[in-house]
Amino acid sequence: MKTVVAVITLMLIAGGCSKLTLENYAKLKMGMTYSEVTALLGSPVSCDDMAGFKSCKWGDDKRHVSVQFAGDKTVLYSAENLQ
Repeated sequence: MKTVVAVITLMLIAGGCSKLTLENYAKLKMGMTYSEVTALLGSPVSCDDMAGFKSCKWGDDKRHVSVQFAGDKTVLYSAENLQ
């Protein structure tokens, strides 16, 4: 029983500490570097690189932030279902 309680507690703590918030999304700015964005949002779940352009995603299919970089600078970003 103690193990179940500990696991549930850890899940609640981890879920509550998500950097994927509307407040952090509002801090994104054009021209931010990849390092600045990851400091704000944490590590992305995926990134694709092609010819000097990088497209990264934080979150899942229902709730996420997408950021596109040209070189190392943010050129476009969008979000879906943030709270």
